[in-house]
Amino acid sequence: MSSPAANVLRSSLAGRTVLVVDDSEAVRTAFDVLLSIHGASVVGAATPPEGLTTLQRQPVDLVIQDMNFRREATSGEEGISLFREIRRRFPEIPIILLTAWTHLETAVELVKAGAADYISKPWNDDRLLTTLRNLLDLKSARAEAQKLRAEQSAAREALAEQFDLCSIVYASQAMHTLVAMATQVAHADVPVLITGPNGAGKEVLADIVQANSAARGKPYLKVNLGALPNDLIEAELFGTEAGAFTGARARTGRFEAADGGTLFLDELGNLSGSGQAKLLRVLQTGQFERLGSNTTRHTRVRVIAATNANLRQAIREGRFREDLFYRLNVIELEVPAIVERRDDILPLARHFLEAGFALTPEAERALIQYTWPGNVRELQNVMRRACLLSAERLIGISALSLPATPTTSAEEPTLDRAAVEQALARAQGVVAQAARELGLSRQALYRRMEKLGLARPQSPPQMS
Repeated sequence: MSSPAANVLRSSLAGRTVLVVDDSEAVRTAFDVLLSIHGASVVGAATPPEGLTTLQRQPVDLVIQDMNFRREATSGEEGISLFREIRRRFPEIPIILLTAWTHLETAVELVKAGAADYISKPWNDDRLLTTLRNLLDLKSARAEAQKLRAEQSAAREALAEQFDLCSIVYASQAMHTLVAMATQVAHADVPVLITGPNGAGKEVLADIVQANSAARGKPYLKVNLGALPNDLIEAELFGTEAGAFTGARARTGRFEAADGGTLFLDELGNLSGSGQAKLLRVLQTGQFERLGSNTTRHTRVRVIAATNANLRQAIREGRFREDLFYRLNVIELEVPAIVERRDDILPLARHFLEAGFALTPEAERALIQYTWPGNVRELQNVMRRACLLSAERLIGISALSLPATPTTSAEEPTLDRAAVEQALARAQGVVAQAARELGLSRQALYRRMEKLGLARPQSPPQMS
């Protein structure tokens, strides 16, 4: 009876085609016997030209290639040339280098250049099979990820063609779902509550709701309640009559000015108890009085409110009216922190760069790994500062001036499964390249992959 591990291995290799390019018939036969047991098909080629011809004629999932193809050759130049030609013509196919002790340094350099891995002669069957399984699984995952990204990109483009998205920049599925929901609720004449941390993009979402509503083109006013003294908030919202308080002049409030349109109330949690009561009344009846006046006025305004406060906690503590909360919370749109949608970081960073500026790969990795406590607003400020301070048009890590991000140890940063999978996908399954991007050693990444269920531990290649 086969073990679960053997079944998993067979499922990874079953139906796959592996091209072995080696001048030794014995080596090609050994691979054929070993891999056929696990359901894979092996195609052999004795020379580089024969291997390239095979790749052109039939689909191949993975290549195992030797470094020398003549008995008297020892330099590895033939293998280097073959590797580069395969990478040029078939960049999506993983390549494993089959090398002897004398070519180990060359193999390591080629791994840095994009080879998936290297195996020393004589090889360890278990390590070889595990390597094949990992690479083929990653290849499948990468293909699925590319397909998913293409579908998501098409969905974003379709949404942008159908609705006014107010030039919002995003790539994450979380934001796409949120933006799509905003366009769906825009036409409904009901209040909308937008929650999320400071600087995450709540105002842009409010703009999308307004731009796609029946009130687009009508008054759209914004009030930042957090920027106003408490004793002036009610005057700002509802207006004043001359003499209502010392120095007061007759003034139209925001509810009156926005009649027929939309009013965006930011930092809603700062509204006083009296202001909450008046806001509830105008939401329910459309009626209000200016400060210092007994005349009831009428308005018809759609309210979009935003807050970074936990209103449910504020209700429990008696700081926010429960009836107002449920009146406003007909539709709630929760904007996640940017650290929870890392796919948005680089598109936003590039968007905030001034014309002519670009980021180095190291700077991009630093941006992805940073925790962004200030969210999108902090990212925008970092990009602006970098453009001002960088002496070069290509912005490196030093120009970003990011604070050091705490890590769990001196060796390995905190990484979730998604971060590792994305790094491996960007590196096209090249573990060494993904490790460099994540700031890990190659073996540290293998350990992390094992912890996350992405791979089994692998021992270093046998060199004797």
